[in-house]
Amino acid sequence: MRRTSRACTRGCFAKKFYDLPKANLSHTKERLKYGVLPIDDFYLSLNFEIPRSGIMVISAKGKGVTMCGIAGFCNGDFDWRKAIGKMNERLHHRGPDASGVWASEDKQVVLGHRRLAIVDLTPNGTQPMVSHDGRYVIVYNGEIYNYPVIRDRLIREKRVTAFRGTSDTEVLLEAVSAYGLKETLKMSKGMFAVALYDKKERALFLARDRVGEKPLYYGFVGKTFVFASELGAISSLDNFRNPVNKGVLEAYFRYGYIPAPYSVYENLYKLEPGKILKIKAPFQDYELSTYWSMKDIACYGQTHLFQGSEQEAAEELERRLKEAIRGQMMADVPVGAFLSAGIDSSTIVALMQSVSDRSVRSYTIGMREKEFNEAEIAGKIAAHLGTEHTELYITEEDAKRVIPKLGAMFGEPFADSSQIPTYLVSRMTREHVTVSLSGDGGDELFCGYQTYQSIERIWQKTARIPAVIRKPASAALLNSPWGKDGSLVTRGRLLGASGTEDMYRRSAIGEGIDLLAPEVRRELASSALNGRSWETVMDTYPAGLLPEPLHNLMLMDMLMYHPDDILTKVDRTSMAVSLETRVPMLDKDVLEFAWTLPISYKKQGNVTKKILRDILYKYVPRELVERPKTGFAIPLHRWLKEPELREWAEGLLDWQGIREQQLLNVDAVSRMWEDFVEHGIWRQQIWYVLMFLQFMQSPAP
Repeated sequence: MRRTSRACTRGCFAKKFYDLPKANLSHTKERLKYGVLPIDDFYLSLNFEIPRSGIMVISAKGKGVTMCGIAGFCNGDFDWRKAIGKMNERLHHRGPDASGVWASEDKQVVLGHRRLAIVDLTPNGTQPMVSHDGRYVIVYNGEIYNYPVIRDRLIREKRVTAFRGTSDTEVLLEAVSAYGLKETLKMSKGMFAVALYDKKERALFLARDRVGEKPLYYGFVGKTFVFASELGAISSLDNFRNPVNKGVLEAYFRYGYIPAPYSVYENLYKLEPGKILKIKAPFQDYELSTYWSMKDIACYGQTHLFQGSEQEAAEELERRLKEAIRGQMMADVPVGAFLSAGIDSSTIVALMQSVSDRSVRSYTIGMREKEFNEAEIAGKIAAHLGTEHTELYITEEDAKRVIPKLGAMFGEPFADSSQIPTYLVSRMTREHVTVSLSGDGGDELFCGYQTYQSIERIWQKTARIPAVIRKPASAALLNSPWGKDGSLVTRGRLLGASGTEDMYRRSAIGEGIDLLAPEVRRELASSALNGRSWETVMDTYPAGLLPEPLHNLMLMDMLMYHPDDILTKVDRTSMAVSLETRVPMLDKDVLEFAWTLPISYKKQGNVTKKILRDILYKYVPRELVERPKTGFAIPLHRWLKEPELREWAEGLLDWQGIREQQLLNVDAVSRMWEDFVEHGIWRQQIWYVLMFLQFMQSPAP
């Protein structure tokens, strides 16, 4: 019942570097248009930015524009130049415009950066960047959309007399120098992952944006503290020996992704959204703090509800969305938008066109299978809005070519199958623009998933059965052989739920399915947390935190599923093809306003996302968007039975190799594959298994 679109053993080895798109003449012309000459490899010494206490080297390349990547370490007991070079190179796909390195005088702190040139394409925006007073050094991935406002404040208050360039990086850095990191992050609207070194305090700070748009991993490799935008940069280190974290495999097979703060490796973690990490010399222990909390914002909003009418709420939401879109359309490179024909993306594109003085560029992918195809409707919406529209129809052959890249693209097991069409639409979009806006976030903020309504309806029926009857009935069903009828397991889990939130927790696709090897299960049985070494926000979410049950389900998703699945999928697939994505629905002001709305403004009867529809119908005819939700799914279950993909899958299902890994239960996996082939069940679960095996079998670069 969960939504369909969530999408040698080498635990201590780096993954294969995947294919990167080649630069083409159009990219070069585009850069020339904006006054940036393509330059061959060279090293530029920015003497005016080099403090006496450090070393800075910048390598600039004119081979396209991509998303930034950051990396670094403290206490490295190895060749620091070689190590940071390898980490930067592993992040090349996130930023081939330039490679920058800074090292403290004692070489105990090393920062690396792969540059994105979206705003201020000149060397003045180059990173690592040193503050005007010489105290702070920053490497930063993301965009601060309101940086002009912060810049004006800094000048008005005489905190800065003049800026060297026009980049948001310099503004962010000088704001930190003036107001401190936490206050700067609170006033910043954007998406970001930040590494900031304070030379005076000898402390490194890591910070991540409010909702988790930009990734940031951290932890220890041996005694060295490391961080990077992607796990692949960390696993590229010569001394990387971190084994696979067996404890979180259960979570992976439950959800199809690894929830924060965990990663697939021991001693490596995801920095959670809205968090700041601080680690001081000698860089052995760190502390975490919170500068913004989704849970607190939701609780505050629902106790301070918007008092106006639904029409007034729609007008205010439209105003905030337009303001967010204007800010996010700002770039020194071409900008477009994904258009799936759904409510969310159609609303974003419609509002983009309403605030633009030229035709917005929109992009859609379609499929020949009618039940999965929304391209035709998207084309009609684009024609009505007057966008410059491009579409691409994908086939099984396209999927086949993408699948081998997925293990390296994500750096750890990830099994939302919509990763494939997301990658393909990103690749197509990158042929035309450098930045693309998306409609992500609408389902979670405005009650779009049908699953929410299903859970509410099932719980209302289940709650009528006395608990003394439900609990033994649940136990009986759960003891049934799952390999024969998985629906019995599902019914048993849901029947044993204690409330709406617990039922939603139990509705995860892989809940109750044990694929781990007996030896792993025995090892984990002796660990903490009642036999589990992990615990997610889904597990700890308090019942009835918000007064409205549906709002609790939405908040649960915003805390875990959205950052760890949806945003991860969008970031990795778009960055793999050098495309920056921006998400107006996740603008701070939009998001905080959304949590003040009563549920009746979001859902009325069977109508979901009511307030977004109120906005969209001003721009697009109702008949174009009033239809069942399709999602961004593909007929993967059908494709996996075709000869070539089936051969690929069965190549991964090497039973002897799986036994040698000693991680999965061979008999359970074998039964699941047999049931899938013969009866068409376990469709999503088998993809979980295949993506895990692909990750495990990926060779070192």
